[in-house]
Amino acid sequence: MAPHRFNLFLWLYDLFQWILDKVLSPTPPPPHATLARPRIAVIGAGLTGVAAASHCVGHGFDVVIFEAGGPENLGGIWSRVNNTSGLQIHSLMYRFHPSVKWHQGYPDRKQIVSQITELWKRYGLAERTRFNTRVTKVYQDEKKRWVINDPSQGRFDGILAAIGSCGDAKMPHISGQEQFKGEIYHSSDLDGKRAKGKKIIVVGGGASAVEALEFAAHEAAAKTTILARTDKWIIPRNPLIDGLLAMNVLGQETFFSWIPETLLKRLFYRDLEDLAPSNKGIFTDTPMVNSDVLDQIRDGTAEWLRGDIHGFEADGIRFNHRAQGVPKDGPGREIVVKGDMVIMATGFTRPSLSFLPDEVFKEPYAPPNWYLQTFPPEHMSVCCNNCTYVNAIGTVGNYHIGIYTRLLLMFLVDPLTRPQERLMKTWIDMTRWLKARSPVGAFDFFTYSELIYWFVFCVAINPFRWKWALFVFFGIGTALPMSVVRQEDRIRNGLGYKSN
Repeated sequence: MAPHRFNLFLWLYDLFQWILDKVLSPTPPPPHATLARPRIAVIGAGLTGVAAASHCVGHGFDVVIFEAGGPENLGGIWSRVNNTSGLQIHSLMYRFHPSVKWHQGYPDRKQIVSQITELWKRYGLAERTRFNTRVTKVYQDEKKRWVINDPSQGRFDGILAAIGSCGDAKMPHISGQEQFKGEIYHSSDLDGKRAKGKKIIVVGGGASAVEALEFAAHEAAAKTTILARTDKWIIPRNPLIDGLLAMNVLGQETFFSWIPETLLKRLFYRDLEDLAPSNKGIFTDTPMVNSDVLDQIRDGTAEWLRGDIHGFEADGIRFNHRAQGVPKDGPGREIVVKGDMVIMATGFTRPSLSFLPDEVFKEPYAPPNWYLQTFPPEHMSVCCNNCTYVNAIGTVGNYHIGIYTRLLLMFLVDPLTRPQERLMKTWIDMTRWLKARSPVGAFDFFTYSELIYWFVFCVAINPFRWKWALFVFFGIGTALPMSVVRQEDRIRNGLGYKSN
């Protein structure tokens, strides 16, 4: 056996993770501990739900997790994808809890699920999780406490919806599909399938196509052809480049957007520049993060075709191949793309938030047009964490999960920090005004630095929130702000105001 070689960068990464855990991880509660109010209902036991619940109990707040599926669904979408799937962004940008410890830069699905499960166990969430309990209705009683489905589930002070953006697999039916002599699978259902030496056709060019490409490479397929109806930016699997793109604090296309777009075309696409979108800026849509696809196209093991599917043939798919810049259903050349296996990289349905009260869906303040994109203006005690985003450059599994959770806790325990409905709507309108020149809706795309700006603005705009800054941003200490809250309550009570 070859001796283990010392890796300085991995050692430094392990040290960084150890420091984060020791400094920022809240202390898990003792087994069967009775925790304090406010009591939070977390809907969903995926990555976001488990991370948010661990923050709640770690800071001494009671929580119950409601999960529609069984224990096998712990981990959300990661519990259902292929074993060949893994992170496309560096794990440095996927730190959904300070105690998470990655063993490599780009962990696979099994390691991600193991970290979620370990977190769930470490914070004693097993006794606080109700599996096979689908939430169909959420409403407030006469005392403004939240009821989940019916009073038998208990009453809660806050709601943290963590149902994510990926539900059931989309499996569209395409004309002539029955006559195809090969195999047809969804991109999330590839475990155990064999594709060595086969020609694979991938329908769809989004994030699910990456999953199909990983499978094809793992199985040593003869060739993979991606059929994409719309153009999508592809960016390198590089944490520095991904981080720089996320630094656009304006969260929209600007006069300077041509700089990163030109650099990507010249240095990354190079001879394949015609595959880059010609009519869509990089700050309008979620890019595909993959460093291999362009190299696979260059060496002939993959092909990327832009156009429209017309139907199946016995040996492949009839396809209208369009040139760069030609819109969907525009003129092109019809060809038959031949293959032995078709992978539907058609994504997933978005889980519905319809269990929330009707008033949170009224225009023009329907999701994603909410306060900080997650708090409906009518109910500051509801936080829909990672449920409402549409497109972004950043990550769904990072520090913001804890920040959103602690903002909700702050609002619940400190009356003077609570945002009024009128001011929440004013912030939404202000953000729309700031992004009025964006080719997409103000909340239809954002960058991670813009998200951080939202958090900073939220805390800075209200002096009563300043004492909570360390808690909100880093999860450090509740004793000092809570002692100040008690003093404020005494003053308010002396002036004839109620403390909550």
